[in-house]
Amino acid sequence: MKSMLLKAGLMTSLIFLGWSYKEASAEMLWPSKCASYEKIVPNKNPSTQHINCLLTSAALDAKIPPEVLKAVAATESDWRQFDSKGQPFKSQDGGIGIMQITNQTAYDQEKLKNDIFYNIQVGVNILNSMYNRTDLPKIYGAGREVIENWYFPVMAYNGTKPVNSPVYWDNGKRNPNAYQEKVFARIKQDSFLNEINLAYFPFTSADFEYNPGSDTNIIFKKKQYTITSQMHASRYYYQKGNKVVVTKDGVRLRSQPSTSSNSTTLRKGTTLIIDGHFTFDKTSSSQNQFVWYPVKYKSTDIKLAGYIPSVYISKKLNAPIVNPVDDHDRDLSGKAPSNVMIQIMNGKMRIGQPKKTDATGYYKITIPVHKAGKTLTVTYKDYLNEVSLSTTIKVIDKTPPAVPIVNKITNKAAIISGKTEAYAKVYVKIAKKTYSAKADRYGKYKVVIPVQNTGTVISVKAKDRANNVGDVRKITVKRVAPNRPTVNTVKYSSKKVTGKTEKHAKVTVKIGSKKYTAKANDYGAYKVNIPQQRAGTKLYVNAKDAKGKVSATKKVNVSK
Repeated sequence: MKSMLLKAGLMTSLIFLGWSYKEASAEMLWPSKCASYEKIVPNKNPSTQHINCLLTSAALDAKIPPEVLKAVAATESDWRQFDSKGQPFKSQDGGIGIMQITNQTAYDQEKLKNDIFYNIQVGVNILNSMYNRTDLPKIYGAGREVIENWYFPVMAYNGTKPVNSPVYWDNGKRNPNAYQEKVFARIKQDSFLNEINLAYFPFTSADFEYNPGSDTNIIFKKKQYTITSQMHASRYYYQKGNKVVVTKDGVRLRSQPSTSSNSTTLRKGTTLIIDGHFTFDKTSSSQNQFVWYPVKYKSTDIKLAGYIPSVYISKKLNAPIVNPVDDHDRDLSGKAPSNVMIQIMNGKMRIGQPKKTDATGYYKITIPVHKAGKTLTVTYKDYLNEVSLSTTIKVIDKTPPAVPIVNKITNKAAIISGKTEAYAKVYVKIAKKTYSAKADRYGKYKVVIPVQNTGTVISVKAKDRANNVGDVRKITVKRVAPNRPTVNTVKYSSKKVTGKTEKHAKVTVKIGSKKYTAKANDYGAYKVNIPQQRAGTKLYVNAKDAKGKVSATKKVNVSK
């Protein structure tokens, strides 16, 4: 840490915390969490993974995201307490040790030089005090666990000087040389292996007041930022039983916490269950700054267990529950975690206005009425703007088919035809009997029925594929010829065919290629003489009126 901070900020932090070097050792319980590593040797840097453990444990003890503290230490000293000659690591501006604490009389100088625990603890307390400053901006809705919310505390660790302004005064462009930008670049590189992009602050020059040619501290005119891109909580807070998802295809589940151990390849989106506390790389000299989580995977036919880097997992956000929506509904409702932002999409088009769930997780959003079959996709964003898994639903058809179109039905027709909704089932009711058929993709249908007499009332209705039943259309059979004759039973011994038809109609009985005829009387009764026929012989009977209109044919079989 540079001297520009210590002259003002460091003493402030000590006063604020009521903390002194005498109290530091008594408070430092976190080093014991790394007791499994080799003992600290004077004037020698511990192994990389030992330091990884020390920085991680100190950060968690202070409720600082370890990614942040480790990146500060990397930027300051590349994790060195001692130089190559075994001397306390010092910078040109007088910074001492791994956290580059500037030489100040408030601290035990020898401990700063020779005690890596002490040096880390001092850095932790200073960084913590920067987070607690009320003159530094914060992210709306974000807490200490959010890495991006440490942007300004990290800046203040080095100094809120014009050189660290997030943007250049003259053109408003981002300042990549600012101390905090360098630290955040190390977070992305070391803790996330460049697999994520940290959230973008919408900075403008108007947010900061300072004289670029002066060393006077920056005045922060904007105290709160709303971030719309995805933010990132520390990956160090997962507990046993938590569900996480793999964030990249091809990630390897290792048999041991080491990149050299046996592995199984996982696919992006695979759900894993945290199976214990994280651990550090088994190879003590490994330069990896991430940690390894023991995880397990279960499916109906596969069970796996092993270790996965913290880099490649994120908290699983289950898909929201969505209540059914039909083609009359003007709102969509369901449940999700509390206080998350629900979003509805129809393809690439957003539907309705995003809305937060209430304290119980319930949501209800006004939407336009959609046609049946439309696909709606519902997701939510949590407080980090991370998007959940999606729930996809289809708009249910609750609209009955329109009354079917029915073509003219005559007393010679053996088929009822017309048009209705595509693929609907058409029901034709005649007296107490019902006949049915399915419409084609164009809605055209044909229902086979017995020929009906003039004046018969037929009921026709349709039921769609969603089982919605439409209204009934009633249609009366029209006369285009005499009604089909009735035919009394014809036995093998019979020499006459008898029955009824229209009065004075000419009745014809066809047997094979021969025809026999007679005229009905004033009451429509008729008798047609025929030769005796064998049982099973088919007779075809029709009637013709005075205008030459011929009825539908009645087919009968000769009985025994």
